Amino acid sequence: MNLRDALPVHHDGVVLRPLADADAEAYAEGTRDADVRRYAHLPLSHYTPDIVRELVRSDVRRGLDEGTLAVLSIVADTDDTFLGSLVLFDITAEQAEVGFWLTPHARGRGVARRALIASVDLARSLGLSAVTARTDPANTASERALIAVGFSTDGSPRPTTTPSGTTTVTQHYRYSLPGHDGTQRAH
Repeated sequence: MNLRDALPVHHDGVVLRPLADADAEAYAEGTRDADVRRYAHLPLSHYTPDIVRELVRSDVRRGLDEGTLAVLSIVADTDDTFLGSLVLFDITAEQAEVGFWLTPHARGRGVARRALIASVDLARSLGLSAVTARTDPANTASERALIAVGFSTDGSPRPTTTPSGTTTVTQHYRYSLPGHDGTQRAH
């Protein structure tokens, strides 16, 4: 299945769908949050609604068409309220890396865990064998969400280049999909 056809993905009140023009204001606002600025390592240092709309027309569309990048909105399935962003990047025939951030009003409600489960379901539908992730070791909320879904640590924290181009120490995680090493479905 191709990436575009695999979307949207629903899980327990949360939907992953491509970032859209309608998300531009909320996305730009979310990127101004101190925790997002500290931990998300976004490619740009500043986002405006116009920049987000241009990304939707360029990088988001191109990534979905090529099957190499999925810049997704995490939204509530009841009213499409923007809750954050989840990106599958460096998508190959075998694996993809996931990164995510939540708006302040979405935190502490299990949204990250549910969005991660949806991302694993998406990877499974694409026939991938693994999903990887990296976090700042101080980002305990992301660590808890990854572990709760079934990601396991992959080595010790180590220097890595982030999507923003900076080098920082991150903890790496891996989720092996069923059929490849016998692990269970995300829960």
